[in-house]
Amino acid sequence: MTPHQYSLEKYSGKRSRHHCPNCGDRNSFVRYIDEAGNYLADNVGRCNHESSCGYHYTPSAFFRDHPELKEKDWREVDWKEYHARNSPQSYGRPDRPSQPLCLIPIDLMHRSIKPQYPSDFTTFLRTLFPQQQITTLILQYNLGVTKARDVIYFQVDINGNCRTGKIMKYNPATGKRVKDPDAKFKINWVHSILKKTGTLDESWQLTQCLFGEHLLPQHPDKPIALVESEKTAIICSGLMPQYLWLATGGKSQLSQEKLSVLAGRKTIAFPDIDGYEEWKKKLSSAEIDITVSDILQRYATEEQRKAHIDIADLLIQWKQNGELIPGTPRKVQLNESNDIEILLEKWFSSEYLPEIHNLINDFDLTPVTEEWLI
Repeated sequence: MTPHQYSLEKYSGKRSRHHCPNCGDRNSFVRYIDEAGNYLADNVGRCNHESSCGYHYTPSAFFRDHPELKEKDWREVDWKEYHARNSPQSYGRPDRPSQPLCLIPIDLMHRSIKPQYPSDFTTFLRTLFPQQQITTLILQYNLGVTKARDVIYFQVDINGNCRTGKIMKYNPATGKRVKDPDAKFKINWVHSILKKTGTLDESWQLTQCLFGEHLLPQHPDKPIALVESEKTAIICSGLMPQYLWLATGGKSQLSQEKLSVLAGRKTIAFPDIDGYEEWKKKLSSAEIDITVSDILQRYATEEQRKAHIDIADLLIQWKQNGELIPGTPRKVQLNESNDIEILLEKWFSSEYLPEIHNLINDFDLTPVTEEWLI
């Protein structure tokens, strides 16, 4: 059996995550399996702690190190005995030495999450959602707030570690970023402030993760929707909660290291309209199950293209206009926030977009209704 017939095991519960032979974590190691679901050696796989561990031993590397096994039925090999007769150094090690992961005190994050004290960003959210839903989004995504009413997007990884927090200023009426060059804290970072005050040592180094990554263990069965900005993830989570919305933090922040936590999860990427080609190219070689949506490319107007819209902008427009499909005469009156879920499920119907129907099948989604809202 040749190495190219192997793939990383998809997540199906704790039993599908194993003991890492490098860092020792008991539930972070993803093993390689063949098309029939059979494992290769128990040290052939990848650790999800790519920043702090970095272990990744591929089937091709394994067979290169042990060519005598290429022609054998390895399922009959006694791996325990085999490992006892071979040096652990031959198993494959990270290309770089393990570095301690620099973190932000988690209590600092908790103290800054104050749903009763709105930031300018959460004030804008009142134009879209009722206060109870906004409070849920604040607590779900760990949205902090500063004394200046700026929002803090904390990055909490899959293990509950706080990596940092991005501080951003918004116009509370429009929800647009404040980009005045004279504005204080146009964009800032929690770790930068802590370094300046001496709370963190100057040697502290940032290792970012996906925004919303901490929600992955809480929603193991939800399909993932990946976007660029934290703001987009928050808004889309309120409009389409059937997906788990995560953000890279920017167009250029799409890295294999960040995406490693999505191994075994079905994912749709929704790049901003001007980032489609770049993300399409980068994700063509991704080692995860990810599809790049071209919905914005298909349906954005020329005016929207010039405005560099993202998927949240499009969903907000549909919600406000009550449109089912851009350019069609059919409309509905949206009276409750939950109506948008039904509306968008119907828009994803194969009656209009057969390729979206295929995605629904891939994600095992179920349409909520077969009737038009009237």
